[in-house]
Amino acid sequence: MSRIRIVILMIILSLSVSIHAQSTDAGYAPVTEYTIEIVNTYPHDPTAFTQGLIVHDGTFYESTGLRGESTLRQVEIETGDVLASVDVSRTAEELETQQDYFAEGLELVNGKLIQLTWQSNVAFVYDLETFEEVDVIEYEGQGWGLCADGEYLYMSDSTEYLAVREADSFDLVARMLVTLNGSPIQANLLNELECVGDYVYANLWQTDFIAQIDKFNGNIVGLINASDLLTDEMIREIPNFSEDSAGNAVPPSGAVLNGIAYNPEDDTFFITGKLWSRMFEVRFVAVES
Repeated sequence: MSRIRIVILMIILSLSVSIHAQSTDAGYAPVTEYTIEIVNTYPHDPTAFTQGLIVHDGTFYESTGLRGESTLRQVEIETGDVLASVDVSRTAEELETQQDYFAEGLELVNGKLIQLTWQSNVAFVYDLETFEEVDVIEYEGQGWGLCADGEYLYMSDSTEYLAVREADSFDLVARMLVTLNGSPIQANLLNELECVGDYVYANLWQTDFIAQIDKFNGNIVGLINASDLLTDEMIREIPNFSEDSAGNAVPPSGAVLNGIAYNPEDDTFFITGKLWSRMFEVRFVAVES
């Protein structure tokens, strides 16, 4: 485990440990701690550097990253087979002077898939059925995660803020500070997003935690601990894993929890990670205080 991951994880753990010591008189909703209940486990492409994940009409739509390897793909849930895929890459001429795209978050809006890029300041818009590129949207700053609640888009961008955007135009409406018990979180934490009801769920980058964020005020009201998902055997299926001094498998620094999609039919979530060979269907179970 890298030093930065240990530091971030300690910060998140210390925040969660102090949850119950915080007074509700301060005006902030108490933070609920959750564990994971696994409902089903499915195969997942271990070469997929998962950046965005949604489920629609019985299949996954997934955005994968890394420069020169980024894709948009449709994936069969039960088998993990890729049903359709397009590369997200610049032309050979463009690559002479510019870095290739690094695909990021993904969302479905009005029959169109919107796929962010990390540092290229553009989002690609695709026809859902054909994966044909139908538009390119320009924006300022980085692109990390993206989700929609039926009215607005919520976008993470490497900062401690969520950008709130018009779903139709992508115009910026507001920037919402994300807090825990009123204190701003660190930058570079909010990653892949999923909008469900009154909440935005966010993978916290380089940790095994998912934050449940009140979309009206930005305060974190829940922390989901997903640290027990991967077994030692599963970690050994990840390319370039290592071992600690006790012989336990350790995933490479990039193979972190990322990818969250809500399944309204069963009230479950699908979650996975970058380069993980498994996709988990789970429920979030509140920890009794």
